[in-house]
Amino acid sequence: MNEQEKIDWLRLSRTETVGPITFHRLLAKYKTPAAALDILPVLTKNKPIKICDAATAERELETLTKHRGQMIFAGDENYPLALTSLEDAPPVLSVLGNIDLLNQQSVALVGSRNASLNARKLAHKMAFDLGKAGVTVVSGLARGIDTSAHEGSLSTGTIAVVAGGVNVIYPKENTDLFHKICENGAVVSECAWGMQPMAQHFPKRNRIVSGLSVGTVIIEASLRSGSLITARMAAEQGRDVMAVPGFPLDPRSEGTNALLRDGVVLVRDAADVLEQINSFLKPKHRNEQISFSEIVGLANTELSESVANDCYSSENLYTLIFPELSSTPVEVDEIVRVCKLRSADVQGTLLEMELEGVVQRLPGNRVCLIS
Repeated sequence: MNEQEKIDWLRLSRTETVGPITFHRLLAKYKTPAAALDILPVLTKNKPIKICDAATAERELETLTKHRGQMIFAGDENYPLALTSLEDAPPVLSVLGNIDLLNQQSVALVGSRNASLNARKLAHKMAFDLGKAGVTVVSGLARGIDTSAHEGSLSTGTIAVVAGGVNVIYPKENTDLFHKICENGAVVSECAWGMQPMAQHFPKRNRIVSGLSVGTVIIEASLRSGSLITARMAAEQGRDVMAVPGFPLDPRSEGTNALLRDGVVLVRDAADVLEQINSFLKPKHRNEQISFSEIVGLANTELSESVANDCYSSENLYTLIFPELSSTPVEVDEIVRVCKLRSADVQGTLLEMELEGVVQRLPGNRVCLIS
């Protein structure tokens, strides 16, 4: 990928309403980011969107490089192999630190921000022991369990996935830890340089934490904890989900105990974790660059060259499809069946609707209205 292609790739990924799934659908249909950028004004004529300009993309890339960071594009040889199985794999990752860690066998350790002392000690020891066993520990740089997991695995290398720009330290109390991870591990983000963390960024961050890892361990989490979102995402991604049991009367253990009741694997220490994931720890190799559509398994024929078929205009397709949508996710195949339309026409119309900010694409070929 030459410099101009990198700029075009970054511009498309930074364009509003173009999420990861939309990104690779555009790329699969129009072959190159440049061609996709050219067609966007036509696709969004009913509600124009702001396309990231070249100067902004160039400035971000230059700033990251100036701060000794690297940008990894999906399909690059050093793009994390573990993420290539995700339908919503990030098109771009910004990294400060050792990018080689991103392709090491990893386990995620996450949990409560207001964790108990015993839980923090366990997270520290488990991370240390996993690191000594050659497993890279991934977490989200939050206070509590995340902080202890990073501190425990600093000497062997740890990955911190952040919810803002790769240079934005949150929480501020982890400033020293952040700099240590930059020196002895890797800080990763899919957000633009300098972007402040927002509520909607954290679930997206969590899917990368679990996606980078062969398994996710939850150490102390309430029923409303974001760690349970990470556990759910890990399960959806086909990863192992493990949890440490806690005292039943402690609210900070309600989430982990509920996971165990529902059948996730109970672990007590690093040895239990290693036993669970051992059969999956096999070296993987990739010898050549692959396209983003190949990464996510999207066929080039899924989207037709024309949004409308011979019988329906774009407006008619929109009118037929919109009533079948709600804030509850629905499978695209179900829309095709109910509306009695061709899959390509439904996909094309949904693409327009997503670019206009009407709907959101979700993993599993699902879609929902944006409130």
